[in-house]
Amino acid sequence: MRLRSRLYAIVDAGVASRAGWAPTALAHAYLKGGARLMQLRAPGVDTSKRLQWCREIAGMAARWGAQLIVNDRCDVVIVSAAAGVHLGQDDLPVEAARRLLGPEAIIGVSTHDDQQVAVTLGKAVNYIATGPVYPTQTKETGYQAVGLEAVRRTVTLAGPCPVVAIGGITLATAPDLIEAGVASVAVISDLLTGGDPERRVRSYIAELGDPCPSEGL
Repeated sequence: MRLRSRLYAIVDAGVASRAGWAPTALAHAYLKGGARLMQLRAPGVDTSKRLQWCREIAGMAARWGAQLIVNDRCDVVIVSAAAGVHLGQDDLPVEAARRLLGPEAIIGVSTHDDQQVAVTLGKAVNYIATGPVYPTQTKETGYQAVGLEAVRRTVTLAGPCPVVAIGGITLATAPDLIEAGVASVAVISDLLTGGDPERRVRSYIAELGDPCPSEGL
């Protein structure tokens, strides 16, 4: 299954809350703005609440023809009928996730250096995420910012496997990453700049040259 958008809008529960948004409301704003690829990330949130959010967002995503990826939790993917899972280096192995989710699910993996990219390419993944590209305060990864040249190197190493760039990306820097060859840019905090996430998403869609999305139901 292929990624449907150059914008990968990440709904981080903590970031959303600090900005005064419920995750489900923020996801709806992103969908209205044209986001067709989203991830729900909710570290520290209990499973029942996370599942409730995922079910609601997955339902909205289906009506808008969008894909919802769940961070870390294959069990939540299965129960919520989300499109797939995003795994970190210390999460469930890709092989186990693929057995659980089946051949049609999207599985993405975070990578931070050339060695991790090479190892991940040997597995049944649909995309490789690379980063943090730029300094970010959203998540402590334990890795330094890799920069644009490292992104270009990852794109070359990945060959036909789509690359998603993440970490400190803004509306001003996103086009550089698309030009560098990434399939999508994952954005968290910058989508809340200006206090109107629907409008901000529309700006990204226009800037990145995504096709005009159809209206949801």
